[in-house]
Amino acid sequence: NQDDDKLKREKERTEGAANELAQLIGVSSARRLEAFDISHISGYHSVASMVVFENGRAKKNDYRKFKLRTIDGPDDYASMREVLTRRFTDERFNIYPDVLMMDGGRGQVSAAKEALAGTALADVPLFGMVKDDHHRTRGLYYNNKEIDFPANTQAFNMITRLQDEAHRFAIEYHRSLRSKSQIHSVLDDIEGIGPARRKAL
Repeated sequence: NQDDDKLKREKERTEGAANELAQLIGVSSARRLEAFDISHISGYHSVASMVVFENGRAKKNDYRKFKLRTIDGPDDYASMREVLTRRFTDERFNIYPDVLMMDGGRGQVSAAKEALAGTALADVPLFGMVKDDHHRTRGLYYNNKEIDFPANTQAFNMITRLQDEAHRFAIEYHRSLRSKSQIHSVLDDIEGIGPARRKAL
């Protein structure tokens, strides 16, 4: 019946995709995926997002936003190092991913590897999500080479969703910070408006 078909399709799209991905990239499990993306506008308000998929489904309670503390200016590699170091030295996180995904290719993956060297995560498989010229997912970068995915497979579709979600979440956070600072600066320039009035406005 229709409901059974729907459930079956949903299972293929989620758990099936995670299993298919594990086989394609040669890892024992891809149950928990964590993906990271950096967002800034010419280095202004650099932020990063971390999104989590479990069994092929978005696990929004585990998403994290990072406002970069140590980076001045647009340096995606240094940003990636800071974010990963903070993610994996945070005691509140006692769960580790099966696979780590970075938005980007060789440079981002190298920066991430450096950040994780000597930690419990040095052995977690680490991939770069490579985009084509139209900013769509093209493949994965791993062990110094690019893995091309058979297009329209469940695994490929899931990676595309993961990359899009990491990007959306980073941009959303970036926008909220930017609008806060714009309100702040406009009202700051008006004489006679103190903190209480500014807050009320």
